[in-house]
Amino acid sequence: MTTDTRGPRTAAVIGAGFGGLALAIRLQSAGIRTTLVEARDKPGGRAYWWQDQGFTFDAGPTVITDPTALQELFALSGRRLADYVDLLPVTPFYRLCWEDGTRFDYANDQGALEAQIAARNSADVEGYRRFLAYSRAVFAEGYLKLGTVPFLNFRSMVQAGPQLARLSAWRSVYGMVSRFIQDEHLRQAFSFHSLLVGGNPFATSSIYALIHALEREWGVWFPRGGTGALVRGLVKLFEDLGGRLLLSSPVDRIEVENGRACALRIGGERFAFDQVASNADVVQTYERLLGHVPRGFEEARRLKGKRFSMSLFVLHFGLARPQPQLAHHTVCFGPRYRELIRDIFHGDRMPDDFSLYLHAPCRTDPSLAPEGCSSHYVLAPVPHLGNAPLDWSVEGPKLRERIFDELELRYMPNLRRDLVTSRMFTPADFRDELGAHLGSAFSLEPLLTQSAWFRPHNRDDVISNLYIVGAGTHPGAGVPGVVGSAKATAGLMLEGAAP
Repeated sequence: MTTDTRGPRTAAVIGAGFGGLALAIRLQSAGIRTTLVEARDKPGGRAYWWQDQGFTFDAGPTVITDPTALQELFALSGRRLADYVDLLPVTPFYRLCWEDGTRFDYANDQGALEAQIAARNSADVEGYRRFLAYSRAVFAEGYLKLGTVPFLNFRSMVQAGPQLARLSAWRSVYGMVSRFIQDEHLRQAFSFHSLLVGGNPFATSSIYALIHALEREWGVWFPRGGTGALVRGLVKLFEDLGGRLLLSSPVDRIEVENGRACALRIGGERFAFDQVASNADVVQTYERLLGHVPRGFEEARRLKGKRFSMSLFVLHFGLARPQPQLAHHTVCFGPRYRELIRDIFHGDRMPDDFSLYLHAPCRTDPSLAPEGCSSHYVLAPVPHLGNAPLDWSVEGPKLRERIFDELELRYMPNLRRDLVTSRMFTPADFRDELGAHLGSAFSLEPLLTQSAWFRPHNRDDVISNLYIVGAGTHPGAGVPGVVGSAKATAGLMLEGAAP
């Protein structure tokens, strides 16, 4: 059977993650008849969610840092984000904890930050002010100016070069922080952010220090009802605009005729479109969906030679009592920093230690658990499957118990006694359920040599009506990054759709 969706202008977006949703909304708002195709039974991609025994769990991103990028999606059609989703402020942004008992509440309060910094090292107060000024400078250049501009040719990279050089883009995030701040705990506090987008603080370009300024600019937010509520709000907007969402519809292939993407094959049916965009993993897009044409085969082979971000081991669990001692977001640093990160990005086995991110969303929204209970999410960065091809059916349960031991000892007394439900998500699940190459959680590692023009382009170089959106293209991973990629990609698609 052939289903023809052709009209004056039609588009398909493969994958309903944040990038795919944002792109589909932009296209539909501009009058392009857009179909959003999702392989799983729910939209969201990495921002999947589920419920179990009255607990609501977000599978992926839990930090919203640029609400203006989301507000813009609604404003395109004269609507308001607040009518679809209620964003709640989170404070402190993060609580940072070390094994020596040090605690640092990172909040959008200059006085409180400086008081905590002075308690560690008074000389670092002025150093932090200088670091914040630097972070704001790279935020203005790297995010506000270049974050949604597609880099389609090397000339565009050369034009940005002088400014990037002035901002010392060749330095690492940790290296740049260390130029301003002396105390090691504080260096970690202001350099860990690159891990939130899959970057090694000791290798990722210092441009990514902009994340600190971004958080200081707009705050940290959490959607009432969880990140899944934000996904549902975006889906409702898309459907209110007349867009079509197909769930449980894995794409078998992108058909190409005369050098152009012309249709999708889904479960034996053919759906024709004028333009196709993929929010799927970039390697999977080229290898699995386009591997039958030379461009797909060759680009997949090229991309496999790139460096990919680390993976994650994630535990979701519900407890029979609240945890008022926790902040909404807690970063639990282990005994090592530089050495552990080296093992995570380059090691061939599971390290003996770990650092953790602990999510306690009921501190902001108690509705995510039954009354008197609490829902949680804890993750540990781990090597991807290309570096450490571990059997996670064996390693997963062992790591789960080690993490529960640590949480019970330092953060959540009697965790096992109060445990109601739990499940884990491993690098093998990133590979098998999300189609992530090597189980990478954030696609290509955000190195300077894999950023902007050096990253897969928002429009394919050979198939002129094939587009890429999401973590694998410019500007990169993270909710602001993939929503920004949608703006860059939509601009190109609207140009391509113009009569």
